[in-house]
Amino acid sequence: MNVLHCILLFLFNCAALIVVAQGNDEEKKATLTYYGRGFFLLEGSVIADSLKESPYDRLPLSYKEKVREPVWNLSKSSAGISVRFLSNSSSIHVKWTVLHDHEMNHMAETGIKGIDLYWKNDGHWQYVNTGRPTGKENEALLIENMTKEMREYKMFLPLYDGVTKLEVGIDSTSVIKKPVANQEKPIVFYGTSITQGGCASRPGMVHTNIISRKLDADCINFGFSGNGKMETPIVELISDIDARFYVIECLPNMSLEEVQERTIPLVEVIREKHPATPIIFVENLLYEKTSLDKDIESLVNSKNAALENAYNTMLDDGIENLLYINNHNALGTDHEGTVDGVHFTDLGFLRYADYLIAHFEQFDLVQTAD
Repeated sequence: MNVLHCILLFLFNCAALIVVAQGNDEEKKATLTYYGRGFFLLEGSVIADSLKESPYDRLPLSYKEKVREPVWNLSKSSAGISVRFLSNSSSIHVKWTVLHDHEMNHMAETGIKGIDLYWKNDGHWQYVNTGRPTGKENEALLIENMTKEMREYKMFLPLYDGVTKLEVGIDSTSVIKKPVANQEKPIVFYGTSITQGGCASRPGMVHTNIISRKLDADCINFGFSGNGKMETPIVELISDIDARFYVIECLPNMSLEEVQERTIPLVEVIREKHPATPIIFVENLLYEKTSLDKDIESLVNSKNAALENAYNTMLDDGIENLLYINNHNALGTDHEGTVDGVHFTDLGFLRYADYLIAHFEQFDLVQTAD
């Protein structure tokens, strides 16, 4: 009987603890207030909300009939888009709804459809936590038990899925404020699945987002998986953006003929509106198979040669502020920067971001944030 009594007492206490824990969770939720789009600053896009189906899309609705269907579908992914806000809350929560609930066999779901939280610590963006997706509708507690002082936060949105709704939750007794917008011109990237973020483990780790933090700059991501082809509608769109400079990294998605035919027209379109804005071309990086597969090596080298030839032709024609980045050791020398020989891991993205920044500094286009 004593043993039975102890077991019953143990089970009773466990049940009581569960009830108390559930009560505490419900009490915490009851003291939260959620805020939507009007309460934070959206970055990574210069297109007005009123021109898009969702504020977190990357192309205006008018482009649905201008671009190929795959490009339009990919533009619904929120790659490179972030929200920034100030709050004195002791906790930060987030609710978000994704468009498709995508999955892939070579990329973490946190990168596909999760949300990263950073905070500004002594002038530098520091990672806090990731909201892990559970389906189309998601909710996450990102941080709690903080002192109630005003801090600046940044959330990076999903790379390979769209966002249809986003809300930030804070203590009901705290405030949320929009920060001052970055007054510097944005850096515009146009590229492929790698530009879009394949296969970062979480949104903050794509190179455009790493660069945005390291330079404290607004970076706009026009990466379209399998579909970054220097196409006229996208080139016309980016030429409408008054950019600090443009980074064109499209070669992995292009054929040799497309490189030969489209490189010079891309520059001509941009130069009509921005005669002096720097345009940077990035070579096709050497895939891991190129060390053994001579057909792939030949194709990559021929595309890079075509790009360099077009670049030199334009320089000879007197077109200024064109810059060129080769693929030499862009991911280091240990061959450990990819998930599948092509798409980057977080390590690859960090190395690539640093590689690009070093060239931006060499070209005297940026200075890293102190």
